[in-house]
Amino acid sequence: MRSARLGLASILSVFAMAGSAIAADAPKAGGTLVIGSTQVPRHLNGAVQSGTATALPSAQLFASPLRYDADWKPQPYLAESWELAPDGKSLTLHLRGDAVFHDGKPVTSEDVAFSIMAVKQNHPFQTMFAPVERVDTPDARTAVLRMSKPHPAILLALSPALMPVLPKHIYGDGQDLKTHPRNSANVVGSGPFIFKDFKPGQEIVLERFDKFFLPGKPLLDRVVVKINPDATNLLIGLERGDIGALPFMTEPTILRRAKDNPSIAMTNKGYEGIGALSWLAFNTARKPLDDVRVRQAIAYATDKGFITKALNAGFAAPAHGPIVGTSPFATQELKKYPLDLKKSEQLLEEAGFKKDGKGERLTLTVDYMPGSDVQGKNVAEYLRSQLKKVGINVQVRASPDFPTWAKRIASHDFDITTDIVFNWGDPVIGVHRTYLSSNIRDIIWTNTQSYKNPKVDALLEQAGTETDQEKRRALYAEFQRLVTEDVPIDFLTVIPYHTLSSKKVQGLPAGIWGMLSPLDETYLQ
Repeated sequence: MRSARLGLASILSVFAMAGSAIAADAPKAGGTLVIGSTQVPRHLNGAVQSGTATALPSAQLFASPLRYDADWKPQPYLAESWELAPDGKSLTLHLRGDAVFHDGKPVTSEDVAFSIMAVKQNHPFQTMFAPVERVDTPDARTAVLRMSKPHPAILLALSPALMPVLPKHIYGDGQDLKTHPRNSANVVGSGPFIFKDFKPGQEIVLERFDKFFLPGKPLLDRVVVKINPDATNLLIGLERGDIGALPFMTEPTILRRAKDNPSIAMTNKGYEGIGALSWLAFNTARKPLDDVRVRQAIAYATDKGFITKALNAGFAAPAHGPIVGTSPFATQELKKYPLDLKKSEQLLEEAGFKKDGKGERLTLTVDYMPGSDVQGKNVAEYLRSQLKKVGINVQVRASPDFPTWAKRIASHDFDITTDIVFNWGDPVIGVHRTYLSSNIRDIIWTNTQSYKNPKVDALLEQAGTETDQEKRRALYAEFQRLVTEDVPIDFLTVIPYHTLSSKKVQGLPAGIWGMLSPLDETYLQ
């Protein structure tokens, strides 16, 4: 009898412990999450500005029609449900009825329609909503996107990182949206957090929106983005407990130090949507880089293993093509350039570049984007010594700041440059812009390589309207094969973005957009 009582007591004890464990692990409301960032946003409105610096606060201030999970599946957000027409030329969004802006006014289909057309007209990604001709609003909760042709990336384009829903009654006042004063002050959206303060180059302060449409969300009272260009100082803040999370960390010294700290959680998940690549871009309109053999020779002479393992301390992965490997449209059936100095020299000989008395064949200038020594300056300096082995004399040209570099590249005043470019989820959004001959413009992060291939243009045009996933994959596979044969770009690495966080921070977004998603489920233990 005594043993039975003891057994019952033990069982009850187990249940009690289990209950307390569950209670301890349950998300807690309250607290302030401090996010450290090296990136400086000009303003907070993601409708008119691309880039992660703006997208992070924008996703907290503005809700979007949809959000995305880790499996690339769209999830309800402002839109409860949606239907794509069989011909792919219209998308109907059914909006929640309980969403309000931070000033208390309801979110309606008119706001969605205004926002989509505003993004189309003002956002740098011209292809993102290019097929959308108009948005009909048959009632306050229904928005119908009418498109001139099928747009396979339309759902992804409605993500938080890309499609903030703006209040028409504020931003539709006739002022230029790109310079609207409410982009930086008294910002009003319908996201989980409301605007409190923005000190450019210093900090962004956001507070919990009590009337957010998802019950019980957000859990945090406050989100503060602390801006500091020195990543080491931010890491010290994380180690000290002053900072809770550091997204977009890439520097090997930072990552090594964080990896060895048991109080820091470290992950490279949440960057699949961004799809960040580092590469060498060639000016194909300038001799001798107009000769594919010269470009291929440089690719064969560049040791990607050294760049990933030595320069990036093993945290980066090699890149082989224009679509990042985590994308559903990536393929391995493309031309790769393993280190082969003999092959490199053979191609240079075939192109007519013989060695002179000094062992030199030709001279090229390499630029690099300021801001990251590991992905920029260090790669350029490495090329100086590495390409010398095949007779190419490299002169490294530094730019004093980002605007100087951007102007040089955009005006096609370069031979070769390092660069970091994002896929932005779907090739239509982030990849086409680099390779379409129609996009050779004097704007940074367009086709600044002056690359022209009619077959590539045709493939991208077709893939940009194809709604069958398998057919799209086949089109993009052929595109990747052609581009890697032509080598307007020598792909180097997948940028080793990591999020570092205190283990007290739980529930960080786990979807493809990572911390460019709403932080409504994030909490502090």
